[in-house]
Amino acid sequence: MTEYLAVGDGTIAYELSGTGPLVVLAHGMGDSRASYRAVVPALVDAGYRVAAVDLRGCGESSTRWPEWSRAAIAGDLLALIRYLGGPAVIVGHSISGGAATIAAAREPALVSAVVELGPFTRKQSFALGDLRVKRYRQGLLRLAGAALFGSVRLWKAYLDLATPTKPADWQQRIGRIDATMREPGRMKAMQLMGRAAPADAGEQLAHVTRPVLVVMGTLDPDWADPHAEGAAIVAGLPDGIGRLEMVEGGGHYLHDQYPDQVAALVLDFLRTQAARA
Repeated sequence: MTEYLAVGDGTIAYELSGTGPLVVLAHGMGDSRASYRAVVPALVDAGYRVAAVDLRGCGESSTRWPEWSRAAIAGDLLALIRYLGGPAVIVGHSISGGAATIAAAREPALVSAVVELGPFTRKQSFALGDLRVKRYRQGLLRLAGAALFGSVRLWKAYLDLATPTKPADWQQRIGRIDATMREPGRMKAMQLMGRAAPADAGEQLAHVTRPVLVVMGTLDPDWADPHAEGAAIVAGLPDGIGRLEMVEGGGHYLHDQYPDQVAALVLDFLRTQAARA
């Protein structure tokens, strides 16, 4: 059942399942909480209360917002955690990985741990040599086209590339994304999010005190070298709090491709942190 939280002049949609310590699941741009549909049951079965959230402008959340930065998204996540009763583990994908970093640095009392899936958490650099990597080149062109022209067709073409192996319900998922992205304001929200640079998140890496798990797919088209990007995020954190895991064959949507593996990595990470505590 969809529930709504008023944040400023907008509303954030979310769905709550289970009982126990709180885990907040935040998706990437141009998507919705449905991307975590196969991860939620495993976390609930493991004894967690799970809030799957639609980012501002996405899913069933409202579309008119004055800001689309990672810092703004972090504020939404923190507002939800306060409302539901934290602290919480934040699992953030792509743009939400950066938002989770900011939330943890800003209010560590509300964030017990962070999991970043294919995160855009650092200022990005571009090298001409990266274009030799075909999947990176194709992904860059499809993303740029979707952003420039507001093209749902090119956005779906990017999603196809970014999900090398498809879940069983792929056609239904793509159909839902197609319908949602054609709603008024949804594509504009994605375009504005895409223009928000991740520098605000990168600046906060050194201030994070909570444990962080970074998970990257070896075939993620958003980077020529996904391992190097993940390692750089961990290196930007204080010593000893970050850990990197690679998913072989994974694209940008790890939780969609391999939900069981992602859930297992998250649960193992949380068990390890609980044992240390």
